[in-house]
Amino acid sequence: MRRTLTAGLVLAVVTALIISLGGLFGFGLESFALLGAAIGGALGLVPHPYSWGRIAGFLVGFVAVWIGFALRAAVLPDSSNGRAVAALVVLAIVALACGFSKNRLPLWSALLGVAALVGAYEETYTNAPSQFLSQSPEAATTVLLTVALGYLVTSVIHELLPSGGDGQDGDEGSAPRHGNPDARSQTSTDELGQLDGLMAGDKK
Repeated sequence: MRRTLTAGLVLAVVTALIISLGGLFGFGLESFALLGAAIGGALGLVPHPYSWGRIAGFLVGFVAVWIGFALRAAVLPDSSNGRAVAALVVLAIVALACGFSKNRLPLWSALLGVAALVGAYEETYTNAPSQFLSQSPEAATTVLLTVALGYLVTSVIHELLPSGGDGQDGDEGSAPRHGNPDARSQTSTDELGQLDGLMAGDKK
């Protein structure tokens, strides 16, 4: 509980600072601060066996969306069908990359990458599709910066603070709740044996 509360409050303060001071740097950080911080916070908090896999998966989704925007700007018609084809291509790339990685790249982090760039650039692209090459890098770097800040804040705090052993953060302390895996396995085996016996009796 303490880690979650601390990470959330610090993330809130950092986000507020980005919004209030972002205009001074001229990158438009205030426009995407909440979006990026929220996505980065989720990326830093959700556990995964491969810590690098979370970031790599996010980048796969992010790049896939950029490819989708490039296809819309270069070859696809500006219509519902064109947007549908672009969405199909983006999600197919994400699914293939995560599938062939054998879960080293989690699908959820790749989808966060998709959401990050779509949320930051879709409206801008719709207003000026012809400016894709000049506007997309600015939107991408801006939202990536806010995502990185959110990720660093939550992941560092989550690693540094002790869990407290109360089972309230993540999956800590959850083993007693789920019971003994061997016991569950034995129970399932016994139940299957009883079911086989009943079926054999029916056949007789």
